[in-house]
Amino acid sequence: MLNSLRVVCSARAALVRTSRLSAARPGHSLSSSLLPRGDTWPCSMAPVKDRGLSYHTSLSHSPRNFCTGQVHPNCWRCQQPLDKIPAFFCQSCEAVQPPEQGASYFEIMACDHTFTLDAHKLQRRYLQLQRALHPDNFGQKSVTEQEFSESQSALVNKAYTTLLKPLSRGLYMLELQGMRIEEGTDSGADTEFLLELMEINEAVDEAQTPEEANKIGQDTKGKLADLTERIDAALREAELQTARALLAQMKYHANIEEKVKEKLREFM
Repeated sequence: MLNSLRVVCSARAALVRTSRLSAARPGHSLSSSLLPRGDTWPCSMAPVKDRGLSYHTSLSHSPRNFCTGQVHPNCWRCQQPLDKIPAFFCQSCEAVQPPEQGASYFEIMACDHTFTLDAHKLQRRYLQLQRALHPDNFGQKSVTEQEFSESQSALVNKAYTTLLKPLSRGLYMLELQGMRIEEGTDSGADTEFLLELMEINEAVDEAQTPEEANKIGQDTKGKLADLTERIDAALREAELQTARALLAQMKYHANIEEKVKEKLREFM
């Protein structure tokens, strides 16, 4: 019985290796390499450092968070297992890897999946990744690695800009839950709120001194700070409709904040 079990396990392992070798060979095209893989992923990994990069250790918020085994994806070039997800480089041959399909921006940027993330940590991670992944570093590498570096660098840029500002971060968190705020809609904003916004906008237009504009700007920052706390609480409690309505309000106040900045530039 034991010998039979060993034979079955060996055959399954050989089948997995064969399928990976046929799907990931040196020089393959970028488009084919970015197709979803058939591998299954572990629920968690120990912290790993490579090329000065520290990797997120939890997949609890990944759309691909399921565990049917402990099979890791392999390096496209040397076929060695990659012991981190998402993987940017192979620890064995140091080849840059294709972007991991299904990894969230929080995982890519090694940030906690929270609305009130550490912006300084996010920025440090961004600079660290871009120094390692920038396409200029791969001018003498193979075409495949050049393509992967460009894809990874672009993905890191997108993840960073999305998570940097509270509004886009919150909208992205809702999107991960299948909810989106369509452009050009007021998302159910009531009449009283819209009238208040009109008055604030008029006050910005009519401001005669930097002090007047600054006062409006400070008031707006206070409202944004309050909204940040309320949105964070709603997301933590999975009250998605409440978070959606509050994010719509944040969008309006963020627009006023930008308008105040433009007004202050006029006084310079």
